[in-house]
Amino acid sequence: MRVVIQRSKKASVTVEEKVAGAIEYGYVLLVGLTHTDTLEDVKYVAKKVAEIRLFEDEEGKMNKSILEHGGDILSVSQFTLYGDTRKGRRPSFIEAARPEVAYPLWDSFNEELRKLGLKVETGIFGAMMDVALVNDGPVTVIVESKSK
Repeated sequence: MRVVIQRSKKASVTVEEKVAGAIEYGYVLLVGLTHTDTLEDVKYVAKKVAEIRLFEDEEGKMNKSILEHGGDILSVSQFTLYGDTRKGRRPSFIEAARPEVAYPLWDSFNEELRKLGLKVETGIFGAMMDVALVNDGPVTVIVESKSK
């Protein structure tokens, strides 16, 4: 499982000219799943996202998690995070989980974040989405379950 976290001042996902999800501030999560991911990976990454310290404290150091600082999550499923660009000019997506595997895991990931006390908005799985965000910082990090 691979999640790109972008600290955001404002973000939204639009599908067919309708807003599917929006937040004022917090994290935009681009969530990629591979065919070997499990619920254990989902729980690990959800806890890591909730507890990672990407917000400044009173001294200006990144010492606060989203749970401590406040903020919401906008979660967007993105199979292209598993695009392999090593050969040729067209990425191979063979490592990305098929929709029947990816959707339940992405849904479980969002539920785990909610269980941890976070408000989670989402895009629409499998849809063509327009994602708009004001990246705060910019602060962007990647969390992977295989690196635990």
